[in-house]
Amino acid sequence: MTNTLESALSYDIERYEQVLGNYLAGDMDPDQFRIFRLGYGIYGQRQGGDMQMVRVKLPAGNVTPLQLRAMGKVAQEYSRGWGHVTTRQNFQFHFVKLQDTPKVLQIFAKAGLTSREACGDTVRNIAGCPFAGYCPSEVIDITPWVEAAFRTFLRHPYAQRLPRKFKINFSGCERDCGQGAFNDVGVIAVSRQVDDKTTQGRVELGFRVFIGGGLGANPKSAVVLEEFTPPDQLLATIEAVLRTFDHYGNRDNKVRARMKWLVETMGKDELLNRILRERKYLVASARYPDIANYDSLIASIQNFEPQRTRVSISRPALQTTIEQPNDGYSQWFAKNVYRSTKSGHDNGNERFMANITLPLGDITSALFEALADIGEELGCEIKTTNRQNLVFLGLGRNDLERLYDALVAMDLNETGCDLAKDVVSCPGADTCNLAVTQSRGLSQAISTALEKAGLEEVDGVRINISGCTNSCGQHHIADIGLSGAERRAHSKSAPGYQLYLGGHLDKTGAIFAKKTMRLPAKNAPEAVVFMVDRFSKERIENESFSDWIDRSGGTQLYADELRHLDEFPDPILSPDFYRDFGEDSAYVAEVGEGECAGS
Repeated sequence: MTNTLESALSYDIERYEQVLGNYLAGDMDPDQFRIFRLGYGIYGQRQGGDMQMVRVKLPAGNVTPLQLRAMGKVAQEYSRGWGHVTTRQNFQFHFVKLQDTPKVLQIFAKAGLTSREACGDTVRNIAGCPFAGYCPSEVIDITPWVEAAFRTFLRHPYAQRLPRKFKINFSGCERDCGQGAFNDVGVIAVSRQVDDKTTQGRVELGFRVFIGGGLGANPKSAVVLEEFTPPDQLLATIEAVLRTFDHYGNRDNKVRARMKWLVETMGKDELLNRILRERKYLVASARYPDIANYDSLIASIQNFEPQRTRVSISRPALQTTIEQPNDGYSQWFAKNVYRSTKSGHDNGNERFMANITLPLGDITSALFEALADIGEELGCEIKTTNRQNLVFLGLGRNDLERLYDALVAMDLNETGCDLAKDVVSCPGADTCNLAVTQSRGLSQAISTALEKAGLEEVDGVRINISGCTNSCGQHHIADIGLSGAERRAHSKSAPGYQLYLGGHLDKTGAIFAKKTMRLPAKNAPEAVVFMVDRFSKERIENESFSDWIDRSGGTQLYADELRHLDEFPDPILSPDFYRDFGEDSAYVAEVGEGECAGS
């Protein structure tokens, strides 16, 4: 079989159908099939039986109109009518029957999509900055580098049965919008000046490589492997990390099997030495030249001519003759649109990036089709974001007006993308075996509470929710994070949350939010409104949420001020406190066995 993406996808499906048939016929051990199934991106739900979640990979979040249509077909015919964007820029589809999974994989394959290694102890979807290629502050467009890494490690022999899952993230600058600072491998584009005899002050581009980061119940910030990795050594460097993890990762204890624990048990210096020693001999590998355009990709970096100045990503000024500055388009333009750095495109015309808010990260089958139509019409790039939204890139000013009209028809013209009401949430107890709370319901309740308080469009504050401690909703790196937990009050179980404050990323790595206090689930929206209100009133110009927290007294001050909310009323008088969001019956913390648990 030829080494093409199409033939590889075809082989994957043939193999999957064969093994699934053996399992359904009773000729395969269930644990063997579970491991195999996870390697194909198919994950069991808490509902049990034959209900599955199917996750499809989107490297750096890139998605085409053809692929949107394919996913809309899957949502309509085999799922529950909609798909969900994850914090790792995948799409996933729930309530797919096990016997239907081959048909789903076939639909994906026809659109050039794969679910291979989207779950399990594998190299997961390679995530990247959603503004890559268009961000004014980027050093390198990481999009083709993500694609090169994706093709290198998809079906790689070392990527099939690792000690635990392995996550790689790319960012184009030190803003780290791709979130490299808390992943197994984080790649951040950097530049440095090189003074040599031939070219004085030459600028050289490359990558700072981080390793050993992770979230979960015990978050760890990644450590620097190298401050500067030359482009022609990047893939070998990542492979060396992967091989070292495979050799020395903990295969006896899943809880301590991630790369972050290897940093702790082996020691940073020894681990770094082993990785670099592994890389030294990978020069013999023949895989990298096989990657399409890899040589030209390296040459484009080596022949780089630097811009004299770089600017921070910013909202554009609205230059139009609209008579009513507060009409819908003007507000959407001001709050959801960024100016692109690629003004050299199209003979110097301005280019823009437009964020599209997806409530709860969900897209219905009809919206998949409608988004594909407008994306095809505009001929722009489309990406998912790690905040569970979409972004359209490379737009002209007239394109923005056409896009807005289309979004109005789809009821997706909501302003406030990446503002306070744009809450991130994992699927929670809706489908996840490990979740103990309905995080999606809390997300909706918080958005509603912020709107009622007039705080829905406060900027500079990110709210993230996880239905358990595993941080799939990334609560540890949010300004305001909430982690689901079972509480006991008046001899009854009740849904609750741990409140975290002040998480963020900077050029030194991940600064994790601090535990502040516990709350009944039904009081969590009030606590969030209190914090957002105080921040909006007290912040100074351009002050971040974490800086405001530190300046205004620290997390303990706010724990004290919110202490009155950590009270459960009598269950007879207030039974709602003992039911989770969206539930009619009394709360029960049902935790199953996670098939690839935790972050």
